[in-house]
Amino acid sequence: MTAQDAVRRVLVVEDEQLLADLVGDYLRREGFAVEQVGDGAAALKRAREFRPDVVVLDLGLPVIDGVEVCRELRRFSDCYVIMLTARRDEVDKLVGLAVGADDYLTKPFSQRELVARVKAMLRRPRADGDAPAPGTFAVGVLVIDAGAREVLLDGAAVALTPTEFDLLATLASKPRLVLSRRQLIEAVWGQSWVGDERMVDVHVRNLRRKLGDDADAPRFIRTVRGAGYRIGSGT
Repeated sequence: MTAQDAVRRVLVVEDEQLLADLVGDYLRREGFAVEQVGDGAAALKRAREFRPDVVVLDLGLPVIDGVEVCRELRRFSDCYVIMLTARRDEVDKLVGLAVGADDYLTKPFSQRELVARVKAMLRRPRADGDAPAPGTFAVGVLVIDAGAREVLLDGAAVALTPTEFDLLATLASKPRLVLSRRQLIEAVWGQSWVGDERMVDVHVRNLRRKLGDDADAPRFIRTVRGAGYRIGSGT
């Protein structure tokens, strides 16, 4: 782990004390600065003060549930959010992703897998200069500045989560090229990511909503049935 990684901050929001301690201790051993809280209200208060790089967020929280915490968190933070869910069906995962979570893990999960997900997120380039500016892309009135991590629509800034931005920038960097879900996952989440690839569809749906893009008559992101997604005009 680099010196920069060693000071990265992780907020663990989990009401099961044993699990919270296990996750927190494992992350600390990996060199992260970790704080733990056990309910949603405390999570929002601490997130404002601690300013975490990553929030590990359980969905089933007392006081304020994880979905509402994530929704409120997105009003003041662009940190990465990993949702933890005890259910194996798709409902919790899709709801969590729809309100701005970047990734999810289903309980029980491997501590090593959680740390791998956190590290993979933090390796992504951010606006603070982690990587050289890769360029600016324009699709009609939509402009994606990959270096500044800024999106402008008709000249107005569009607020995206880190994962939404990374998906859009990946598509924009390969105009008119169809990218499969797996290709997008490998580009954004990393080659070792394992899970339901339909997660990509939820993030694309969020992107379209924020860009005012109609899936039936798209201006920007197009679905190529049976193949994946591409960006650009034309059919």
